[in-house]
Amino acid sequence: VQLQASGGGLVQAGGSLRLSCAASGLTFSNYAMGWSRQAPGRDREFIAGIIKGGGSTNYADAVKGRFTISRDNAKNLVYLQMNSLKAEDTAVYYCVADLKLHSIMVVTPEHWGQGTQVTVSS
Repeated sequence: VQLQASGGGLVQAGGSLRLSCAASGLTFSNYAMGWSRQAPGRDREFIAGIIKGGGSTNYADAVKGRFTISRDNAKNLVYLQMNSLKAEDTAVYYCVADLKLHSIMVVTPEHWGQGTQVTVSS
């Protein structure tokens, strides 16, 4: 299984970024997908998750109302639209996959991508 994340970078506070994740080596439409992040000196934390059909999403309180997760099952892609970015959003963002959304929400997904760095300058 490969989860290739892209779209990270440096952005000013208040700006936006869209992360993408291309999945391969799994039956994408069978998997819940999500994003986790890890800031320097902190544990990995759940950010957003979406069920296999895309009809239900879940967000951490820290990003609710600012971030939106979506997926395209025809293209094996999952996205994270990040708006109104804050300095505290600075972290490495990981694309994750699991048969169960709950595993993503408790940060124990079966599959992890390599991460993409997001840096928000204040």
